[in-house]
Amino acid sequence: MFNSLLGAKARVMNAPGTTVLLERGSYRYGDETWNLVDTPGTYSLLPLSPDEEVASQAAMGTDGQPQPDLIVAALDATNIARSLYFLAMVLELGRPTVVALTMNDLARRNNVGLDPAELSATLGGVPVVEVDGRTGKGASTLMETIAASFHGTPMPRGLHAIDTHSVDVASWVEDNADARFEWAAHVLEHLNLESRARITRSDRIDRVLLNPVFGILAFLAVMFIVFQATTWLAGPMQDWIDGSVREWCEAGINTVFSWFGPNATDSWFHGLIVDGILDGCITVLTFLPPMGIMFIMLSLLEDSGYLARAAFVMDKAMRAMHLDGRAFLPIVIGFGCNLPALAATRTLPDSRQRVLVGMLVPFSSCTARLSVYLVLAYAFFRDQAGLVVFLMYVCSVLLILGVGILLRQVKFRDLQSEPFAMSLPPYQVPRLVTLVRSVLVKLWDFIKGASSIIITMIAFMWLLQSIPATANAGSFGHVDDVHQSVYGVVADTVAPVFAPAGFDDWHASAALMTGFVAKEVVVGSLGQSYAINSGNEDEQQQGEGTLGEAIRHSFDESSGGHGRAAAVAFLLFTLAYTPCLATVAELKRQFGRKIAWQTVGLGLVTAYILAVLAFQTLRWVL
Repeated sequence: MFNSLLGAKARVMNAPGTTVLLERGSYRYGDETWNLVDTPGTYSLLPLSPDEEVASQAAMGTDGQPQPDLIVAALDATNIARSLYFLAMVLELGRPTVVALTMNDLARRNNVGLDPAELSATLGGVPVVEVDGRTGKGASTLMETIAASFHGTPMPRGLHAIDTHSVDVASWVEDNADARFEWAAHVLEHLNLESRARITRSDRIDRVLLNPVFGILAFLAVMFIVFQATTWLAGPMQDWIDGSVREWCEAGINTVFSWFGPNATDSWFHGLIVDGILDGCITVLTFLPPMGIMFIMLSLLEDSGYLARAAFVMDKAMRAMHLDGRAFLPIVIGFGCNLPALAATRTLPDSRQRVLVGMLVPFSSCTARLSVYLVLAYAFFRDQAGLVVFLMYVCSVLLILGVGILLRQVKFRDLQSEPFAMSLPPYQVPRLVTLVRSVLVKLWDFIKGASSIIITMIAFMWLLQSIPATANAGSFGHVDDVHQSVYGVVADTVAPVFAPAGFDDWHASAALMTGFVAKEVVVGSLGQSYAINSGNEDEQQQGEGTLGEAIRHSFDESSGGHGRAAAVAFLLFTLAYTPCLATVAELKRQFGRKIAWQTVGLGLVTAYILAVLAFQTLRWVL
């Protein structure tokens, strides 16, 4: 409904002093501009969570929030009984109020459709407008009704207006509860819905999808399809962007530089443009296919009504961390890509849950880390490579559970497990136009929020690789050996930190540094550094001809002959530390700078502890 009024013009922002998401926007009607604020959904003005508190403050105009000139209360026609008590509280605020009746088309199919004029008369003259949020039908009538109701709406008989500045909310809610219930019962009796109700198609489907056994199996099947669709469809597109698009862009840049002379393409500025800025832009573009596909799949699940069922089915599994079932979906999505998983945390109604799940999502082993798992698994455990990769995903699940329980005990002590109740929407076919618009808006938000950080950091990595650190390393922009650049020196400086984990080698530390930008470049970084340092024929004949052999040789050397234990430690470090720079940017955009860097620090500390413990234990076994 909100998007029907504003199109794609809404702005997502946090409520002041909170991490609760609000949407703001404006539209023109007649000669005036109307400003709208969309609050989190709630069924009561007595707040029990930060989300409900923000919604209550916005409706009542308390705690620094501006007084609303008019309130639009959205009522779901398929479950009108649940909304009437809340509507009574809104009407008692004494503000002009318009009821937006949604989902009435589905209610008619179930023989419980409502006549807006009859409902308005039953409510004592409160304006009621039927709105279809998917098609936008009724939006213009709603705008007209808002303008006409701006100066006041009648108070239904049985309800009494309050002074929001002086009232104690808890006392008000309790003292007048009986009157509200009586009023709601009177409205329902007049509408006579129970006699018309019948078993719906959604009810029949839910008998299977909400079954404790078949429901979980169905959810796992759906998530497998989502995950496979993301990887299968996005992979070729990412390869095309990283291959063909990169080649076309480089060719175009080279053509432009050739206009300035035959040596222009050898300049450091050309290196900055191609290996710094262009590489950053290509990295951003390669994230768009998996994010776009995941956003499409999520929107399909949400708009169809299945997402609410999945949350209900997985509720018990999340109770160990005092989370409810809705928190499971972002974590599962994280096994495909952490970026859309972080965006999916916006579906959680409680801001504390949203932050906790956001801090756990980076521990979901995304597909970008799979390339690292495969290379090291084949290098050290060729006959058991598949088992090793599988165990990495098992470790990811155990890590999420362990860190989640730890965070709940340390940082989220006030996060208590509460009964999980939610309204299950009827199943429906998603509308294509709404779906595409929603996905494009989300992708554009990512590009605006994360691209500048990613491009800047990749350009900074190029700068470090282009500055010679020794007299014989070459000139700026033309370093012959990356090991002799500032980047290589920094990697050499950092390497001893990993001695307790068994891989105090500059190749490994350099790969982990580039992996902070994107895990996709870890294997490329290893290949580049080993190729530079093992390029002569004698070394290749001694077993340095392949990347796997080079990694085995250096890990064996750095670990004192315990290369397999060091490989496991490296894999665990890769699993646990920051997935990529884009994830940090998305964390900052969703939760703020403080939470973003706390999550980065948590990942680094956890990764280091795991790597050290793994090596110090496994070196006696492997």
